[in-house]
Amino acid sequence: MNKPTDKLLKAQLTPFEYEVLVNKATEPPFSGTYTNNKTTGTYHCKACDAKLYQSHDKFDSRCGWPSFDQEIPGAVKRVPDADGRRVEIICASCNGHLGHVFEGEGFTEKNARHCVNSVSLRFVSNPLS
Repeated sequence: MNKPTDKLLKAQLTPFEYEVLVNKATEPPFSGTYTNNKTTGTYHCKACDAKLYQSHDKFDSRCGWPSFDQEIPGAVKRVPDADGRRVEIICASCNGHLGHVFEGEGFTEKNARHCVNSVSLRFVSNPLS
């Protein structure tokens, strides 16, 4: 999948979604649509619609953002964050900013927490899964 043009992103995203996905802003904690979502389905990138996460990999970390302990293989890239301390996660298809990944916290057996902005995601329900 190709990265959407800036013009297309500005047309399809709200100004705040654009700020998060393109300019790496962060939504306020506990404000996102998907923080407490427990419906079965798949989370897609809001910018390019690539599949990123499955609902069975989502868990309640009580951090204020949707948390996943695993991405769909090949869907997410890890890059050093500009702050030099954290690891940023971006969509592997379009490089849209998703959030950050933290390891070694012990929340799940996979020992990873992908802390993702809800506004970076689009959820597709699949109740038959």
